[in-house]
Amino acid sequence: MTETVKLKSPIDGSIYAERPVATDQAINAAVERAKAAQERWAETPIVERGKYMLAMLEALVAMTDEIVPEIAWQMGRPVRYGGEFGGVKERTNYMVEIAEVALKAVPASNPKDGFRRYVKKDPLGVVMVIAPWNYPYLTAVNTIVPALMAGNAVILKHAAQTLLVGERFQQAFDRVGLPKGVFQNVVLNHAQTEKLLGSGKIDHVNFTGSVGGGRAIEKAAAGTFMTLGLELGGKDPAYVLPDAKMDHAVANLVDGTFYNSGQCCCGIERVYVHEKVYDEFVEGFIAETKNYVVGNPLDQATTMGPMAQARFADLIREQKAEALRKGAVAHINMKVANDKAGSPYLAPEVLTQVDHQMSVMREESFGPIVGIMKVRNDEEAIALMNDSPYGLTASIWTRDTDHAVAIGNRVETGTVFMNRCDYLDPALVWTGVKDTGKGAALSAIGYDNLTRPKSFHLREAI
Repeated sequence: MTETVKLKSPIDGSIYAERPVATDQAINAAVERAKAAQERWAETPIVERGKYMLAMLEALVAMTDEIVPEIAWQMGRPVRYGGEFGGVKERTNYMVEIAEVALKAVPASNPKDGFRRYVKKDPLGVVMVIAPWNYPYLTAVNTIVPALMAGNAVILKHAAQTLLVGERFQQAFDRVGLPKGVFQNVVLNHAQTEKLLGSGKIDHVNFTGSVGGGRAIEKAAAGTFMTLGLELGGKDPAYVLPDAKMDHAVANLVDGTFYNSGQCCCGIERVYVHEKVYDEFVEGFIAETKNYVVGNPLDQATTMGPMAQARFADLIREQKAEALRKGAVAHINMKVANDKAGSPYLAPEVLTQVDHQMSVMREESFGPIVGIMKVRNDEEAIALMNDSPYGLTASIWTRDTDHAVAIGNRVETGTVFMNRCDYLDPALVWTGVKDTGKGAALSAIGYDNLTRPKSFHLREAI
């Protein structure tokens, strides 16, 4: 009997899509096609590669009317927010724009008469992208486009929860005539993925997902010497200072906490507020949160859909229950249809009287819950922000830029925001520290992670 991957929709629990898992022969054939195609693709001028990427983008955007409800059915995001193509456009356009300069050979900094010396940036070969379900297009495009622009071939394995996204990428590339084998979407189970990574046939893998998943990737790749890009867990903090523009901080932090049902890599999961403005901030935050409408994501009135899977919602319920047992206070307590154990539908929640003995303040939630703590000063805030095994982003809310920089310099994180959060700028490198992973995506530095340096030391005068 053929093994399949089933996509269970969070909307109603139905099987929305089902696809057969690739056979071992099909996987081997895909890798061989990728290797053969990559050699030819690497000889294609960068400008021509860029034309393919921009055409693919246009083809993908043309599918918006089909893709938006597909996303809702697959992982629960409300249709009112459209697709992810604002960010996909920005990231694709930027990485295409900078490619020629970013991939240009770097001459030696100390010229020598009679010699030509430079470092060329060669493609790695075959890049595997293991993409997550939470932002299925945005997270995938972070590596797909720059990897292809750098001259690599790409094999995409998308999350089971968003099976159809890989197919959409394949359709877009096929429609614009990308050479066969340069990009391939495959459906694999975990064992097949581990076997492929351990085969030595993959030159680089980019994985976005859990810390446990990242450890499994490292273990599978051990001994192959392939390079890794890992964006793993997060517990992103915010610090609100006394001089913050309060209405701006409240509105943006509520959105940064609860957008996409809190299922954001760089979403806000804990907030530290200076005691001078704590009461004002909490009052505004609670009032703003109560405006959410939880329900069927296919309904235009819905502003928060179900979580992607019931088990994710149950984790949030457990974190809330534990916090309440330990003295936290819940402020929303919204009544939502089907909000019960075993259901992906979950109301947003705001907790105060929290501390770092509660899992909701230290362990990743990845859902619509947040704890807000009062702090006396910067020292206390910085210590609490750093009291986490993760470090993807941190946001600081103040009108004093120099003060924000001084605090940011001491926070263990990959990105420091001031007066904004939950955003990825493709001109800045996307990276993390501690258990959030390693490697780098986007910006010119992202290209360095998708190429290998090759030195040329040429004596011309003999």
